[in-house]
Amino acid sequence: MRLLLIHSDYIEYEAKKKTKMAEEGAVLSDKETEALTVFCAVESIDEEDLEGVILQGIEEIKKTAGQVNVNKIVIYPYAHLSSDLASPDTAITVLNALKAGLETEGFAVKRAPFGWYKSFKISCKGHPLSELSKTIVPGEEGMVKKEKKEVTHDWFVLTPDGKQHDYKEYLDDSPFGCLVKKELGVAVPVGGEPAHVDLMRGKELVDYEPASDVGCLRWMPKGKLVRDLLADYVLHLVLEYGGTPVETPVMYDLGDKAIYEHAEKFGERQYRFRSNNRNMMLRFAACFGMFSIMRDMHISPNHLPMKMYELSTYSFRHEQKGEVIGLKRLRCFTMPDMHSLCLDMPQALKCFEEQLAMGWQTGRDFEYQLVAAFRCTKDFYAQHEAWVKKIVKESNCPMLIEILSDRVHYWVAKIDLAAIDGQMRPIENPTVQIDVESSTRFNIKYYKEDGTPVHPPILHCSPTGSVERVLCAILENISTQQVPALPTWLSPTQVRVIPVAERHGVFAAEVCNAINAAQIRCDVDDREESVGKKVREAGMDWVPYVIVAGDEEVASKKLTVTIRKKSQPNKPHKEQLTTEALIAAVKKDTEGKPFRPLYTPRKLSLKARYI
Repeated sequence: MRLLLIHSDYIEYEAKKKTKMAEEGAVLSDKETEALTVFCAVESIDEEDLEGVILQGIEEIKKTAGQVNVNKIVIYPYAHLSSDLASPDTAITVLNALKAGLETEGFAVKRAPFGWYKSFKISCKGHPLSELSKTIVPGEEGMVKKEKKEVTHDWFVLTPDGKQHDYKEYLDDSPFGCLVKKELGVAVPVGGEPAHVDLMRGKELVDYEPASDVGCLRWMPKGKLVRDLLADYVLHLVLEYGGTPVETPVMYDLGDKAIYEHAEKFGERQYRFRSNNRNMMLRFAACFGMFSIMRDMHISPNHLPMKMYELSTYSFRHEQKGEVIGLKRLRCFTMPDMHSLCLDMPQALKCFEEQLAMGWQTGRDFEYQLVAAFRCTKDFYAQHEAWVKKIVKESNCPMLIEILSDRVHYWVAKIDLAAIDGQMRPIENPTVQIDVESSTRFNIKYYKEDGTPVHPPILHCSPTGSVERVLCAILENISTQQVPALPTWLSPTQVRVIPVAERHGVFAAEVCNAINAAQIRCDVDDREESVGKKVREAGMDWVPYVIVAGDEEVASKKLTVTIRKKSQPNKPHKEQLTTEALIAAVKKDTEGKPFRPLYTPRKLSLKARYI
């Protein structure tokens, strides 16, 4: 709690305009003379020990009133004293308690209304004790500490055959074992920078932005292309599933009680700021905007499940500076975010299965292995043990199971899928969560036939995890390959044509144009460099299909093509293909995946260097 105490000749105020959290029935204009005016801001940290904060606040005000010898007190809510305010309901509770407690001590107390824009005039006495500021922090000596609910965590592994195993059996170096060790806090020696950091810069995909906050990135054309393709991929996946795309703001008013309470679930990892008289925050997911839309909708049971989707560009989390690195942990990131409003728990469980299947599919499409951890409350597991075993069986892999003795989050069950990086650490990506709290908090409801309102469960789902972490996982996986290669559909250049000599340039351009016309990204290395150097640099660019065009190719119209995915270290795999056959091979390789044209010039002689 922040207090600014002013011994005043007079104070007068008038409420002008109400905000969303304005209290009703308050005295909207008043004045007082020869009083101690107490400007007060109730902070979020006060909620750890409201009783203690209130008692200490009363003592501080009582002490100051005695020092300046006044019996009249005016309590004036003043949000500008802090950037980390408590919820409106909490603030009003504290202000009322201060007033009641001081009146019990024999003071005459007035209180200005909370949640109104007010004009005021004040005259300060001007003596040494006429202006004092106080900060009251929960946990200080003499304050009452609220006991926190003790939550226990039980761990085991479920296998597809439905059997339960001791997690200690899985503390090995397999991908799943790496997940188990991380979740159970088993120390793993780690040294050096993650492999993807050199790759993201060396391949001119992404770089740090020194002119921004730490954990914010700049995307070069090739990286921007990969990022856009990943966004297209998720959009197609969600549309096929029946999702309805929306777009919502990146900042929200913490004066909205539901938004404030939901934000508090995520602790300190937030960007908060003041805009005029409002406490605002930058979103860390699309929940706020989508829940606000749902709150204002007319929802019929016949519409459910309703799946709302947004590519939340950008989302923000104020991660610790020392933990921010590369693409794995950022302060600014892009999160594909879907929320499904479900009729009831059985429907939520069905949607959970469908969305989990989407998560597994993304791992196959990105060509890396995913492992899973499932978490739920003890009550949920008791009711739905057979269902949990079912999803493990259908996933056809072991899952680490965490059972919480009580619910401490908005969810009662969630699953996290993770890739494993080159340092044998998990990279959390897809997730599905069953939220049983937010529809009540945001007043999202539908009505039964008898008129009874229902606040239904909501699924949170990111089919891929953040776009940045997807690219992180892809690059980390590539770093372990003998012949590193992006999935063909994500390769910035899918085909490169290398003319042997200047006289082959026209043929190379014709082949390049034909391939691009077939919606395949193709460029030409027309630089005045040796063929050997051009071939080596195509390999360094991880180009999946490389054509060398010389006299023989011009005469026969058959292309000599090096296929990267079929090659071995120092043993390039070459095939003779017509242009049509090459196009068919690339199309088969990229079937069902999104396409965008080149983001860089077709002629490498025109291509700029970014790093």
